[in-house]
Amino acid sequence: MSDIILRQIDSVLMERIQRVAQAHGWDLQTALMRLLEQGLYVCEGELARSLNDADAKALQDAIAALESVPSDPGFAQIGRVGESEEAAAPSSGLLSSEGAADNGR
Repeated sequence: MSDIILRQIDSVLMERIQRVAQAHGWDLQTALMRLLEQGLYVCEGELARSLNDADAKALQDAIAALESVPSDPGFAQIGRVGESEEAAAPSSGLLSSEGAADNGR
């Protein structure tokens, strides 16, 4: 394993590291290794979420193509539940076949 020397660590940062070490029952070396590893996972995850130039261009082209679709009432309703569908949905079964409320008759 390699050694790393950190110089001029901010006192507030050092206190935070010591609190984490104490809370987990770790020595300072273990705390620093675990915190560094967890921080790397976060940074690597952020990098994985970014797009390369080709992907960014493809996404921009796709968005531009969607924005150029003419305003069409049918297109605008894709994936949405309209009022007519909600009205056609079956109710809780409290209506009789004539449409009147079923009061136990």
